[in-house]
Amino acid sequence: MNAFPWLSAIVFTPWIGALILALLPKLSPAASRGLALLFSFSTLAFGLLAASGFNASQAGYQLVEQHRWISSLNVDYHLGLDGMSLLLVLLTGIVSPAGLLASWRDERDTRLFGLFFLLLQGAALGVFLALDFFPWFLFWELSLVPAFFLIKLWGGPGATRAAYQFVVYTIGGSAFMLMGFAAIYAATGTLSFVQLGQLAAQGQLVAKLSSLSGFWPTAVFLGVFLGLAVKVPLFPFHSWLPPAYAEAPTGGSMFLTGVMSKMGVYGFLRILWPLFPTQLHAAAQPLLWLALGGVVFGAFAAMRQTDLKRMVAYSSINHLSYCLLALFAVAAAGTTNTAATSSALSGALLQMFNHGLSASALFFCVGALEARSGGLRGLNDFGGARTAAPVFAGLCGFAMFSSLGLPGLNGFIGEFLIFRGVWGLTPWAAAVGCLGLFATALFLLTFWQRVFHGPRKGAVAGEFADASKLELTVLVPLAALMLLFGLLPQLLVGLFNPLVATWASHLLP
Repeated sequence: MNAFPWLSAIVFTPWIGALILALLPKLSPAASRGLALLFSFSTLAFGLLAASGFNASQAGYQLVEQHRWISSLNVDYHLGLDGMSLLLVLLTGIVSPAGLLASWRDERDTRLFGLFFLLLQGAALGVFLALDFFPWFLFWELSLVPAFFLIKLWGGPGATRAAYQFVVYTIGGSAFMLMGFAAIYAATGTLSFVQLGQLAAQGQLVAKLSSLSGFWPTAVFLGVFLGLAVKVPLFPFHSWLPPAYAEAPTGGSMFLTGVMSKMGVYGFLRILWPLFPTQLHAAAQPLLWLALGGVVFGAFAAMRQTDLKRMVAYSSINHLSYCLLALFAVAAAGTTNTAATSSALSGALLQMFNHGLSASALFFCVGALEARSGGLRGLNDFGGARTAAPVFAGLCGFAMFSSLGLPGLNGFIGEFLIFRGVWGLTPWAAAVGCLGLFATALFLLTFWQRVFHGPRKGAVAGEFADASKLELTVLVPLAALMLLFGLLPQLLVGLFNPLVATWASHLLP
């Protein structure tokens, strides 16, 4: 498999589709949709081919592509695949076609929508596979452009404000990260994540930064941290997320929560922790409280929402904060408990994947409710939908109970491993985090009861169709995957077990 540039194919095939759409301005809406969907599916196809040749017993990078790009800056075009990046490539391959199908009936410039969506998809894949900061940062920033236009041009009434807020926040955070890596380059002469990780493991990265100035290691750590924290987002850098997710079109919301939100967590695990383990350990206690703020306040904020899209948006803050809770608990505890460390980190990786499935499915369900009701999406705008649309209600139930963490569905195992690990490392943090679990159950069950049970009322009182063929095409595979990975989580865990073992033994301060 190494003779063919599989990773470049994964990244750039969606962009080739976007280029074709750009060069065919007179393409019909149906052809534009079909072409975009075809190229979007390429990620899943190439990802499965890469997975078939992936050696799950190795922790290092595989299918590596490395070519000199800018010699004067010591910049390489460097791609590599390990268990974590493979997991996120497969997630992107699942969520992206589902997001395009979610906007299948939107007649507003379908060619341009598909073009921007494919650009966003390719940029996210570049983030998950690039191993040199220069191309990685290009992919990181390029993802903002199509996301901005998808929100602004196809979003709701408040889309313009939400789109600008999204861009200002994320570019602001990225500026701090860029300055941090400029200092790293000045001190080391390289931007390779692999080489920088080796320098950090030997204690030379901090020493080289200290040679510039004594405060540089801490300043650079904070700059990189801010860029990643805004992207996740970590509480209290989250205020851009609810309006962006709520105003984006359904397909855009699915990609933002299912894939793009994972870019920040990925950056914490790929960049911040390997390069600055000592600084992360020193800051872990206050960061634990910030992660708990996202877990608890995210859930309670979701409980207060009457707009269903904003409810799911705050739910995403809550669920992604579990991943950061696991990471910061490990950083705070150090090497005190290897088994708990492995459990917490395995749970964080599973949570990224499983949340991508359940949250994107929830956004799809809310979008379907909105389409049926002529734009209504309030918690009190529906009632009795289960009797009017039993199949649709059942499939939405899969997504809702997966997000709730019902045993047997995929959302359970990630949260279980996280809390098992965090309890073994910092029991008080696990106890506080349980408040988020209780609030999550409360607002999701309230959503389930108000919208799907009771007498038919509001938008359900009149004609209310059951699941269409298009909705079944999206929800049935997602529900099947939620059940499959809930019953057989080892299918995913086996991809990254050696990687987690390496982290637990080498990356701790």
